[in-house]
Amino acid sequence: MTTIYLIRHAEAEGNLYRIAQGQKNSNLTDRGWRQIRALEKRFEDIHVDAVYSSDLYRTCATASAIYKPKGLPLHRVPALREINVGGWEQRTWGDIYRQDPEQMAYFSRQFTKWHIEGAETAQQVLDRVLGAVRAIAAENEGRTVAVLSHGYAIRVLLAHLQGYSMEEAGQTPHGDNTAVSMLEAEDGTLRVVFRDDNSHLQTPEFLAGEKVRKRANALEPGLWFRPLELEEQADWFAELVSSVWRDARPFDRERLLADAERRTTLTGYLGEDPVGLVQVGPEPGWISLACIREDCRKRGFGVQLIGQAVLLARQVGGEKLSVLLGQDSGARDFFTDYGFAPAGTLEDGRTVFEKNIAFIPEFLGEYSENIDKADMTSI
Repeated sequence: MTTIYLIRHAEAEGNLYRIAQGQKNSNLTDRGWRQIRALEKRFEDIHVDAVYSSDLYRTCATASAIYKPKGLPLHRVPALREINVGGWEQRTWGDIYRQDPEQMAYFSRQFTKWHIEGAETAQQVLDRVLGAVRAIAAENEGRTVAVLSHGYAIRVLLAHLQGYSMEEAGQTPHGDNTAVSMLEAEDGTLRVVFRDDNSHLQTPEFLAGEKVRKRANALEPGLWFRPLELEEQADWFAELVSSVWRDARPFDRERLLADAERRTTLTGYLGEDPVGLVQVGPEPGWISLACIREDCRKRGFGVQLIGQAVLLARQVGGEKLSVLLGQDSGARDFFTDYGFAPAGTLEDGRTVFEKNIAFIPEFLGEYSENIDKADMTSI
């Protein structure tokens, strides 16, 4: 009999920033790395003979919680990847919900009705993931292995193994990041022993590091973004920024509007209602403005502004974000909560905060966005 620990990856940028990540690479969040440390502790005294992972960055990095402490190699298996969501890739869930709320509901609850151009079907995902897990079990008869995959892929697999039809699979649970399930394989049969256990994230040590700020859950729609329409939104823009201005320098509307013409400024919308904005410049990777309307704060939207800044920085090869904050800035706690750390102080007393957004090369492996179909059906 083969024992298989089936594990979802740690929290990644797409989870936090509300961006559909599918088969695109996504870095881990600071919370994700804390989850990895908790996962490592959970498996500290569990014997594991081999570790397999999808070849996406977020699973390979999560797998390091097991293969590194145990001195094992990591086997990268493209067939364990997350579902390819076609034209939804790299779009915010808020944008997807705005354009097609019906298909978004199907994606979460009615898998057989979900159809997006260029995307896989739920059945295609099940076929390749089930095939990969069966092959791993056959290669490791009598051993214990860890298999790292993704939320949707794991969900359709577990639903199938527990006897649910594809029509019913959308009513089954969705495991948390780093949730652990156990399978037993014998004579070609796979059996679910338990599923979606996150007890390693309920320990006092892990909970002590949790922040009280709200985080969006599952497929909760968030914001969508488009460039600031300065001619139409100048008054709204100036009013929003002035309402949060805490800089030692006096608020200067004319300079604000002039900067907006030179810098990339995105407006964040909730439905059709503009509720926030993020501006980067004058140098790539510098966040010069990040504001959320007062009545929309503490709803998990602010961090989505950081997500847009990350995407903009990566487009020009950036590996860090920077923001300049005054001593009395109320945004200091917000940015430090999301991984920004002091990196120097200017003569006027303002502090530069930086956040590393670089990928760790060893977890990128030989990842390619264009995997041959034959590679997606084998290990």
